[in-house]
Amino acid sequence: MWVAERAVQIHGGYGYVTEFPVERFFRDAKITQIYEGTQEVQRLVIARNLKL
Repeated sequence: MWVAERAVQIHGGYGYVTEFPVERFFRDAKITQIYEGTQEVQRLVIARNLKL
């Protein structure tokens, strides 16, 4: 997500235009973050599965 955010910043307004791939990369990174949950939740799930 960090890289996608920086790419949008570098491209400025073009980072939000659908004709440029950076918009899709940012959108995909954000939806993946939402779908998979936060890093903290992922760590808790992994720890629970490892029985730590």
